[in-house]
Amino acid sequence: MPLPRTASPRALLSDLRAFARERPKHQWIALLAAVVMPLIILFGFYKDAQTNIQPGEQIVYAESWTGTRTDEEIKVAQTEREKQREAAQAERRRQFKELEKRFGMK
Repeated sequence: MPLPRTASPRALLSDLRAFARERPKHQWIALLAAVVMPLIILFGFYKDAQTNIQPGEQIVYAESWTGTRTDEEIKVAQTEREKQREAAQAERRRQFKELEKRFGMK
């Protein structure tokens, strides 16, 4: 059994034109939508993967202390920092309670 004759590019183009002429307009619109929607979704995933993937720059402050500090000075500094931290936490709790009252959550 012989193989079919190879088709020329002109024959392919004429077949595609004939196929395109047979299709109604709404099928072409559906084809366009079926091609564009996944492309939009893939583009969204691509853009999302490019944003916020690394943390921004972070500044870390280091305190400089003398080597001759006594244990009492260290304890005083620690208690002072602890009081500052507790005051900041209390202020944050107060702000959340204010929001809670404002939105009627309690």
